[in-house]
Amino acid sequence: MMKPACAIDGFESYSVNIISREFKADPFPFYARLRAERPVCCIEVPGLGRTWLVTRYDDVVAALKDGRLAKNPLHASEQPWLPGFAKPLQRNMLDLDDPDHARLRILVHKAFTPSMVERVQERIQNICDQLIDAVKHKSSIDLVRAYALPVPLTVIMELLGIPTDDRDRFHSWSKALVKTPTKSNMLLALPSLVAFMHYLRRLFRQLRSTPQDGLLSALVQVEEAGDRLSEDELLAMAFLLLIAGHETTVNLISSGTLALLQYPGQLELLRGNSSLIKPAIEELLRYTNPLETATPRYALEDITIAGLTIPRGALVLAVIASANRDERQFDRSGLLDITRENNRHLAFGQGTHFCLGAPLARLEGQIAINTLLRRLPCLKLAVPVESLRWRATPVLRGLEALPVRW
Repeated sequence: MMKPACAIDGFESYSVNIISREFKADPFPFYARLRAERPVCCIEVPGLGRTWLVTRYDDVVAALKDGRLAKNPLHASEQPWLPGFAKPLQRNMLDLDDPDHARLRILVHKAFTPSMVERVQERIQNICDQLIDAVKHKSSIDLVRAYALPVPLTVIMELLGIPTDDRDRFHSWSKALVKTPTKSNMLLALPSLVAFMHYLRRLFRQLRSTPQDGLLSALVQVEEAGDRLSEDELLAMAFLLLIAGHETTVNLISSGTLALLQYPGQLELLRGNSSLIKPAIEELLRYTNPLETATPRYALEDITIAGLTIPRGALVLAVIASANRDERQFDRSGLLDITRENNRHLAFGQGTHFCLGAPLARLEGQIAINTLLRRLPCLKLAVPVESLRWRATPVLRGLEALPVRW
């Protein structure tokens, strides 16, 4: 049984740090207990404060579609701290509600089209092959740094039209900015944030005067019924696309590879039949949960879920990692099964904020993992699984490194 750490406004709050490295290594037993005993639960989350977790599949789906759970942090009872110069970043789609969200999504969708994603398929394959060519003469590598990271980061930077030479510094900025949003981490991240925003503003000026190929240039030029993206909206959109456009896919490729190595029967099944890659990626999304929770929502009014009332202004996290392991929705939910049918996982969310980049993430995962298994057939973990370090970040769930050998 979980022990209540304290009582908040008459409700029990459980003492567990859900963004610690230790918790990230295996959060699933805790969420299973919550689903069984307290499907809506209040806890303290470092950097976020008092937070309500929603853990059952049906409740998570309902929460993701509930208009009473707003995305705009201005609805929070306690405003998250953000330096004044960074306020424009709050104009991104993830932190807005309709009609602002719908307006931005329409404008971005005009540039981020399915046909554009299809055109990068051959390029993704070339990137994967080049990365493996560069390391195949070695006997071991860190799969995150050598493969899982550069695949989606190179793709999103090329799609956006950002020079590949800037890849390393963009990743260093991204790592600093997705850490736990405590004041100390935010202060440490300020140099990265300043550099990131300065770089993008300079790039926008160049693209306005000299349009080029790439998504950012398209976003600078895009227009719908006389409506354009403002400078602040462009900045927030580029920030979102760069970080969301690679961080979760890094986790899918690395955590997905780890899961397959832990299930050798499933790995051999996929290696022997590459046509299973599409259901395999869906199952790896469900099983590994590159996005552990949905991004924060805020209650516009008192909301009752599973018999418990969440107070107005409260911060709510819909726990995707719990919903994707809910035994009420998935048979043998704790096992990896790449032939699973009717896999209605929630890895990309639900409702109006469903992930715009889902087709690209799926394609990158399919090509990256199939290529890895085909070209490195003797792939093995190079360290005990217990020694692997997980990133201490909110929302995301991913490995710091994945040492492998062959």
